[in-house]
Amino acid sequence: MTSNGPEIFTATSAYSLAGVAAMAFVATTGAKILLPKNARWQDSFTFIWLAFDALIHLSFEGSFLYLSTFGRTVNSSVGPFAEMWKEYTRADARWGVSDPTVVSLEILTVLGAAPMCCYIIRQIVKDDPARHYWIIILSTAELYGGWMTFCPEWLTGSPSLDTSNPLYLWVYLFFMNIIWVVIPVWLMWDSYGHIAGSLRRAQTVMKTKKN
Repeated sequence: MTSNGPEIFTATSAYSLAGVAAMAFVATTGAKILLPKNARWQDSFTFIWLAFDALIHLSFEGSFLYLSTFGRTVNSSVGPFAEMWKEYTRADARWGVSDPTVVSLEILTVLGAAPMCCYIIRQIVKDDPARHYWIIILSTAELYGGWMTFCPEWLTGSPSLDTSNPLYLWVYLFFMNIIWVVIPVWLMWDSYGHIAGSLRRAQTVMKTKKN
């Protein structure tokens, strides 16, 4: 029997996930080229994540912002990026109708978080320890953005979310969002260790000098 329901995994699904994989490849290649071979694995991972993060924000989310401002909506737009976002709206309908909360957060993400990612990458390449302060700022913003994207929806009973099939639930809604929780938390923990350790060593030196 032939199903009359909508196709779950479409060509747009494949192209979108392939785009994500391509950005991860570019980020990994960038780390190999720009970082020394003896770089700490933590710094290499941070570089790769931030490069991937910036590419996602500037390309995918940048296209969403364009399609969702000045009277435009994803649902009324055409083109490859519009089709990609229409695919995501199957899981979260708010992204198709220029939801003001989502668009407000994406303005901060595209115009704020993406440039900050690039700035921190530059600091990593220069081995500037000041990057740890900015990593904590960025990670806090990423966590706040994720919370404000979903908390209002949860509080109202999740009317815009479709969790009826594994692709929407586990790939689009869970995996593609949880990585922006787990990795920023780890980055904050790593950078906190660097900042706290440096301050404690400086404090010990000052106490030694006083004695």
